[in-house]
Amino acid sequence: MRPKIKRKISSIHGASHFTPIMHHSEPVEEICLGADELEALMLKDLQGLEQKKAAAQMGISQPTFHRILLKARKKLADAVVNGKQLKIERQPEANR
Repeated sequence: MRPKIKRKISSIHGASHFTPIMHHSEPVEEICLGADELEALMLKDLQGLEQKKAAAQMGISQPTFHRILLKARKKLADAVVNGKQLKIERQPEANR
């Protein structure tokens, strides 16, 4: 397995959890959105950067950026469509 390249993640402030308003008291499943996934969403979807520029800003290849972005969008869609809590990681994983 190839070693993971350290990704450049900006300091992002804001909420650390988004929880759906439910009309029952059952526990809500949690999905974790990693710091790199949040960074990819911010660069591409919020700032509107092209994938090559966004990947360069994160210090990764464009195909890697694309995979991270797809994973983040899938998690976000799952949380919204299925009423799951979204936990947002602010710090990159220790092994990166």
